[in-house]
Amino acid sequence: MREPPEGAALLAIAREVLRKELLPLLPADKVYAALMVANAMGIAERQLQQGEGPQREEQKALAALLQTEGALESLNREFATRIRRGDFDGDDEARRLLWESTVQRVRESAPKALSAYRDRHGSSKMSSPREESTT
Repeated sequence: MREPPEGAALLAIAREVLRKELLPLLPADKVYAALMVANAMGIAERQLQQGEGPQREEQKALAALLQTEGALESLNREFATRIRRGDFDGDDEARRLLWESTVQRVRESAPKALSAYRDRHGSSKMSSPREESTT
């Protein structure tokens, strides 16, 4: 058993200290680097909170679409190759998978942008723009 706070909470605390207490003390030429560190800590925190589920879901969906098994990285490489080759032109399932993958990446790296998108489009779910235009 781990002593609380654990991983994600530790990152949140450290990030808060960096932003509120240390950042104001830094010389101007170091502020940008410190903000990048704080942002990276936020991404790591969100990844820890979400666990491996999103990667497993993406791997499963890619394997089904490509009709092959493999590690997520190699499946993504194969998917990109086949997209460039035109294998998925007009394929709604491929489009949906790309959209969901993009939403997941934004959820981890820039959740405020995701909130802004939802606010602008009034969508409680993150359907693809094509799906929204048909509903």
